[in-house]
Amino acid sequence: MASALPAAGADTPLAQAVAADARKRIALTGRRFPKPAHTRVMTVANQKGGVGKTTTTVNVAAALAQAGLTVLVIDIDPQGNASTALGIEHHAEVPSIYDVLVDGTPISDVVQECPDVPGLFCAPATIDLAGAEIELVSMVARETRLQKAIAAFIGSAEELGHAVPDYVFVDCPPSLGLLTVNAFVAADEVFIPIQCEYYALEGLSQLLKNIELIKSHLNQTLHVSTILLTMYDGRTRLSAQVAEEVRAHFPQQVLRTTVPRSVRISEAPSHGQTVMTYDPNSSGALSYLEAASELADRGAAAQAS
Repeated sequence: MASALPAAGADTPLAQAVAADARKRIALTGRRFPKPAHTRVMTVANQKGGVGKTTTTVNVAAALAQAGLTVLVIDIDPQGNASTALGIEHHAEVPSIYDVLVDGTPISDVVQECPDVPGLFCAPATIDLAGAEIELVSMVARETRLQKAIAAFIGSAEELGHAVPDYVFVDCPPSLGLLTVNAFVAADEVFIPIQCEYYALEGLSQLLKNIELIKSHLNQTLHVSTILLTMYDGRTRLSAQVAEEVRAHFPQQVLRTTVPRSVRISEAPSHGQTVMTYDPNSSGALSYLEAASELADRGAAAQAS
């Protein structure tokens, strides 16, 4: 059906965009994504702020959950933006990931289900996390506290009445403090959203150096598995150049999908929603759905080989 759509002329970019969205909608809507053989724990990180880390985390997670998978988002950014976007309560009195890291509370005691997307769960962040960096400094095995908590949750989820998650996404703050180090130690994979602008390339090289440091000293299995190009503007040569350069350096990791600049993506969090439920037919939602599909297919293929 998608292939039957007429091709738009090169001189009608709006028609091309509408046709591309229609093809995505036909190909992906209602599709069930393959389950990974075991839980994939992915840290979504980039030291540069404003590249779409939280937006990517919540929308890819929502797309995977809508396609039949069980997904847990762990918000370790003190700003709590991922918790807001998922419609999760995260005021100071709410049990949160702070209690997990500092007091050793099980993740099962703080996790909440997203009200709009069945199968999508969140361990929220509260403002208490802002002081967690200082409190963690004096603790024994401070870098592995999140890793142990996630492993315990996955191991005991069924006994406690929770579904074992197919994916765990850890949304990091834009820095390399103890919270981000905990996220890197807890994960096997790093998922990097990159804004299609020049400064993003400078930040990427520094991030890769830090990942190598974590890998050599704290987590030998850590690797960059996925890179997603965000805020792509097809009208500018710069976006195309950045995309070309990133794809040239990381041909295996960069997803084919790019996420365009979109007002709908920006509006969704103000309604306590992801763009997947706020406007599922928008170009931004369809791009995140396509990215999630590609992520799931790659993961299933890699584990099968």
